[in-house]
Amino acid sequence: MVTYEEVLNILRSYAEPEYAEFNKKIICEKNLEFIGVRMPVLRSLAKKFKGEIVTFKTFPQEFYEVEFLKLAIVAFLPYEEFITLSDWCVSLMSNWALCDCFAPSCIKKHREDFIPSIKKYLSCCEGRFEGEYSRRFALTTLLHFYVDEEYLDLIFDCISNCQPNKYYVMMGAAWLLAEVLVKHYSQGIAYLNSTMCDINIKNKAISKACDSFRISAEQKAELKSYRRKS
Repeated sequence: MVTYEEVLNILRSYAEPEYAEFNKKIICEKNLEFIGVRMPVLRSLAKKFKGEIVTFKTFPQEFYEVEFLKLAIVAFLPYEEFITLSDWCVSLMSNWALCDCFAPSCIKKHREDFIPSIKKYLSCCEGRFEGEYSRRFALTTLLHFYVDEEYLDLIFDCISNCQPNKYYVMMGAAWLLAEVLVKHYSQGIAYLNSTMCDINIKNKAISKACDSFRISAEQKAELKSYRRKS
């Protein structure tokens, strides 16, 4: 059984102070410290500590890298174990980076089973961060595993009801809608121009879609014509 001190010592052996400062600036995390360990190392360590989630659950919320490892270890679990820890994982999300890194592959084979959890997280607007990261997690989970034609109605309903009053919720919804535009252009355009689509989500989704090499020049020109002033 690994101890918290041992984990910190391992992480500190890979520390890069300049990288820690870089992460601190771009992640804008006020409650966690940064050691400065690069992502390939963190992923390798997560594999090393695979199966240690009971121990990691006892560790304090103090360092970004430790929180990343907690989520990464849970992501290895089969769905039956993951779902019992899902709420706990969402409670750890205190920034966009922790939220976006968490995409347990087991969800892919249990998409119908996980829909109630997505709706639950999407409706959370209270507590720590007023549900900003739980809502973003719901949206990024849809992006990772649900952008298929059979789930488009679910996606559009979730975007319409995500309450984008928080920046990272709005950006998560825009990212999701941009992916829909890439993979299902005609359906995405129909939703984009409906009264259900928030104007800020619409404009950001257009920008993100236009940044993609998977969108044709003609489609980009059409999308840009739909931009509206907020």
